[in-house]
Amino acid sequence: MGIHYTYKTQKSMKAMEKAAKRERKLAERKAKREAKLGDKKEVKPVNKIDTNKPITLDFITSPNKDK
Repeated sequence: MGIHYTYKTQKSMKAMEKAAKRERKLAERKAKREAKLGDKKEVKPVNKIDTNKPITLDFITSPNKDK
């Protein structure tokens, strides 16, 4: 005779394999997404305006905006 496996005996093993496969795929997708977003974040410089200063016409039309 031999060992006859049933659905019940292999159920937990298959569930663990599926969970591991799912986690591996999610990790791959997350790494891919972060790699994509990392490139975009480095390209765009961020210019912030001080919210404590009032916005005047001179401030908007000034040719020396960087200063």
